[in-house]
Amino acid sequence: MGNAESAVAQKRLARFRPAERPAIEGVFDRLHAGAGESRRPTAGGVLTLHALQAAVGDLLSESLLRRFFGCMCRIGSGTPPPAAPSPGVSREQLVVFLADTLRGTAEERAPLVLAMTQQGAADVSGQQVSEFLQDLISGVLRLMAIGGRLQGWEPNRMSPEGRGVQLLAEQMCSELKASDSGRCDVSCLEDWIFRVPQVSLYLEMLVAESLGVALSGRTDRNLLPSCQGTPWKELRSLLDLPTVLFLAPLLPDRLSAPWRLVFSTQLHGESFTRMATALTSHGPNLLVVKDTQGHVFGGFASHTWEVKPQFQGDSRCFLFTIAPRLRVFTATSYNQHFMYLNQNQQTMPNGLGMGGQHHYFGLWLDSNFGRGHSRARPKCTTYGSPQLSADEDFAVDCVEVWAVGKLPEPEEGDDVKAKKSILDADPEAEAMLEMAGRSLHSQGLREPEEEP
Repeated sequence: MGNAESAVAQKRLARFRPAERPAIEGVFDRLHAGAGESRRPTAGGVLTLHALQAAVGDLLSESLLRRFFGCMCRIGSGTPPPAAPSPGVSREQLVVFLADTLRGTAEERAPLVLAMTQQGAADVSGQQVSEFLQDLISGVLRLMAIGGRLQGWEPNRMSPEGRGVQLLAEQMCSELKASDSGRCDVSCLEDWIFRVPQVSLYLEMLVAESLGVALSGRTDRNLLPSCQGTPWKELRSLLDLPTVLFLAPLLPDRLSAPWRLVFSTQLHGESFTRMATALTSHGPNLLVVKDTQGHVFGGFASHTWEVKPQFQGDSRCFLFTIAPRLRVFTATSYNQHFMYLNQNQQTMPNGLGMGGQHHYFGLWLDSNFGRGHSRARPKCTTYGSPQLSADEDFAVDCVEVWAVGKLPEPEEGDDVKAKKSILDADPEAEAMLEMAGRSLHSQGLREPEEEP
């Protein structure tokens, strides 16, 4: 950095390993060269917005690029940064920006987020933070798409991404502890950045990759789990990429196995038996439900479901909502009514339930497929969740089951069990139905047995 190097920049540069420092110091010259500048910038030279645009290309949206540039221009030796920007980004300002975004603390990142959210302001509104986050989230998805890192997901065959970006931004903003007037200053943003790690994660990824900062200790992070075997041409999924970004970090061992669609009413029809077969065969899974009024919600099961009239599962299970709000509701320790799956019995409820108690589940799908309830007033005892659906008793529009963990280990005798259909789980109940003159409609879904 030569004679223009300041004590502030020197201290920031010291955060990087000796082998990394030439890469950080060289970013300024490389961006200048990438803009088509033939001469090396002088010690007092600056990086203009035009030069930054030319160097970055289409990696960043126009909105996000201007946020980054305006923030860098306001970086000074004092705190807070000056309200009036400089005409361009100096070498020293760029070093400070890189150090604070890539290796900074929440305290050091907060003034930068403030400047990127509303340039020159002492505080910002929650709406302004949400708009900044929408740019940030969209930028991450853009980088992953350009870099071929969508991991098998097909955004064009999923729910609209724009709406998902808004919902994820709103969820992250819900963690802000704003003043009574609804404003957030630097200290409020510092507390928020400390508690919501996605802000730093997304910011670090965007800065490093868009400005081409290759550090020895940094590897490209797969923020999305891989998706395998999904028949996208036949499906319009209830999920969108921002929702997957939100849910994936909540799962135990979240990247240890690809996500696999094992049931969808769009593909397999409205059959409780087929859904139950998927739930009992593929390990941990996510159940996603959409009611006929547009609310989307579901639950995570920490292990393979079992058909039995007892509660099962553990405290890793949770409920969530996707629309109209993106939220997660974890176990409260009040009881252990995490999962329930039963079928073909006269004395116990037949269907799928998560949380609460019999007839008052946090989430319930009846075995007579198409109806369900979310009776959680004021809250579900097991998960602390409110009513998930639009109405307490709801009609099902569509359902998806995504296997998200390793397949269950085969046990001794499983070859024999595999021959037995879930339709045979309670032969006495089947016989009672036949005596009453009622047929078991799902018998037609039975897989043909293989010849020995």
